Amino acid sequence: MEGAAAGAAQLKALRHRRGLSLADVARALIVLARELHQSPLPSVASVQRSVARWESPKRATLPDERYQLLLAHLYARTPAGELSLGAGSDFAEYLDALGLLGESERRTAELRGIILRAATDAGGGLLALLSPTIQATLTAALQDPSRTEQEAIAGLASAVADVNAEVGSLPMVRLQLLLAPAVETCRRLLANPLPDPLVPQLREVAVAAATLAGRLAFETRDDTASRALYAQATREAEQLAQPWRKASVHMSHALVTLYSTQGLDEARHLVSQAVRAARSGESTLVRARAHALQAEVAARSGQERQAQAALGLAWYDIEADHTGDPAPTSFTPGHLRGFEGVCELYVGDPSAAHDRFARSAEVLSAPREQVQRAIVTTDQALARIRLGEPRAAADLLHKCVAAAATTGGRVPALRLRKARQELRLWRREEWVADLDDHLMDVLGS
Repeated sequence: MEGAAAGAAQLKALRHRRGLSLADVARALIVLARELHQSPLPSVASVQRSVARWESPKRATLPDERYQLLLAHLYARTPAGELSLGAGSDFAEYLDALGLLGESERRTAELRGIILRAATDAGGGLLALLSPTIQATLTAALQDPSRTEQEAIAGLASAVADVNAEVGSLPMVRLQLLLAPAVETCRRLLANPLPDPLVPQLREVAVAAATLAGRLAFETRDDTASRALYAQATREAEQLAQPWRKASVHMSHALVTLYSTQGLDEARHLVSQAVRAARSGESTLVRARAHALQAEVAARSGQERQAQAALGLAWYDIEADHTGDPAPTSFTPGHLRGFEGVCELYVGDPSAAHDRFARSAEVLSAPREQVQRAIVTTDQALARIRLGEPRAAADLLHKCVAAAATTGGRVPALRLRKARQELRLWRREEWVADLDDHLMDVLGS
C-alpha cells in the first residue's frame, strides 16, 4: 500500500509539473485515443474520475492497459511536443510510478518498447533517449570537449543501455540507427583532450556502444562494419583496467564470427582470448559465459572431454557468490543450459540435448531474451530431428519463424536454415511444405 501511495503521488506530481488539471488530463487522453484510432473514451467527467482514482492517496488504483498506453503517449512528449524517453524524463518517471502502483516490469518494458517503436516509425533517433538537459550538455561537449561533464557521459551511457535493452523488442536495423550517433559521439569525444577523471567513464561507454554496434552490424549483414566496430571496442577495452569488459567484447565477437565464417579457428582464438581475460577479471558471471562458449566451440569440434571440462568450470562460476559482480545480468543458469544442450547435440545424447533446450527456453522469457529463446528453440528442433521426430521439429520451427522476423536477427535465421536443411529427407511431406511457405512468407527464404 505504501508503494501504491508513492506511485499515486508520483502521477499527481507529474500532472502538476505540467500545469494540468484532472480535466486537462482527461481531455488529453480522449484526444490521444482518437489520434491513435482507438475506440472513443467516455465523457470527460468519467475519464476525470478515473484519473482521480489513479492519484488517490489512500486507495490508488492501477490504470488498465488501455489507459496505461494513452498515458505513455502523453508523457513520452515534453510540453513542447518533443519526444523524451530517457533517464530523467517524465516518461521514465511515469513508468516508475506504474511500478510503484503494482505493474510488472515486463509490462513497463513492453510499454517502453511500444513507444520507442512509434518513435522510430516517425523517424525519431537517439535524441528521444536523452533528456533535454543531457542533449544540451552533450552539444556543449562536442563543441568543446574540455567542457565535458559527468552528467553528459551518464546520459550517454543510459541511452546505450536503453538501446541494448530493446534487443528482441525492436528490429535490429532500427536499433542500429538509434545507436549510431552514440558510437560517433564517443569516438569524437575520445579523440580530443577531456577532463582526466572522465576518460575511463567515457571509455566504458564507448566499449559498450561499439560492442553492441558490432553485433547489430552483423545482424544486419554488414560484416565489414562489424569487424571494424569490434576492433574499435577491443582497442578501447584494452585501455581500461577491467579485464571483464575486454572478455565481453571478445565473446560477442566470437559469437558473430562463429556464424559468419567457415571453420572454427577464428572463433576459437577469440574464445581463448575471452577466457584469459575473464579469468583475471572481476566478474564470475562473465567468466562463466566465457567457459560456456569455450565448451560450445569444443563440442562443435568433436572434443567431448574438453567440452565437459569447460561446462564444469562454467557451472562452478555461475553457482558462486555474485555479490558485487559488475555484470550481474550478463549470464544466467537458463543461458548455460542452452550451452549444455549444444554440447549434448554435438558430442552427446540428443534426448538430453532436447531436455536442456526445453528448460532453457522455458526461463528465457524476458523481451531482451527473445533472440536467445529463438536460437535455443531452433536447436531444440534439431534435437527432435535427430531423435526421429521430424514433424514435431517442424512444429517447433514454426514458432521460431515469427521470432526471427520480429527481431530481424541473423543468427535465428541462420539456425532456421540449418534446421530446414536437416528436414530434406521429408521434403515431399505436406508439413514440410507448410514450413517452407511460412519461411518464404515471413523471411523471404
